[in-house]
Amino acid sequence: MIDFKTILSAKCVGIAGCGGLGSNCAVALARVGIGKLIIADFDEVTESNLNRQYFFLHQIGQKKVDALKENIRLINPIVTIEVHPIKLIPENIITLFKTCDVIVEAFDFADQKQMLIETVLSDMTGKPLVSGVGLAGWGDSNAIKVKRINNLYICGDATKEVSEEMPPLAPRVGIVANMQANVVLEILLK
Repeated sequence: MIDFKTILSAKCVGIAGCGGLGSNCAVALARVGIGKLIIADFDEVTESNLNRQYFFLHQIGQKKVDALKENIRLINPIVTIEVHPIKLIPENIITLFKTCDVIVEAFDFADQKQMLIETVLSDMTGKPLVSGVGLAGWGDSNAIKVKRINNLYICGDATKEVSEEMPPLAPRVGIVANMQANVVLEILLK
């Protein structure tokens, strides 16, 4: 039998972005006993975030990384949490996440996603990266899948982009975020 608690307690996961995907994925990983999380996001909690992100009304105005650290501490105080309230760029991605066993991409915008994916794939060869795309709207849960391309794992339906008609809502965002956490576990517990 696999002693998953011992294995996970020795692992480090990087979370790039603390919005709907990142905050929910980080919480799922904390609940299963990941040893360390390195979390980076420059943004602050706003009221509009509360429909899908793991934050609370009293945290509006706080840096997302600080609010998320506070929330994870309430769930699992044993997890080591390193926070970086910065905007990620190629140079600091490499520095911040070099010790991570897996990196989770949890950005809102396609250009940021592309930048992180290209940086990890080109400059951090062999490092597993779990990305989330195609999570807007509601329904059609069976369309959400995991696609693997070497060390890149893509979670989502890869089609439903966020728009005014198709906003990111808690159910599908939560499914993809938890799918990302599940893929991280598959990688770490292989």
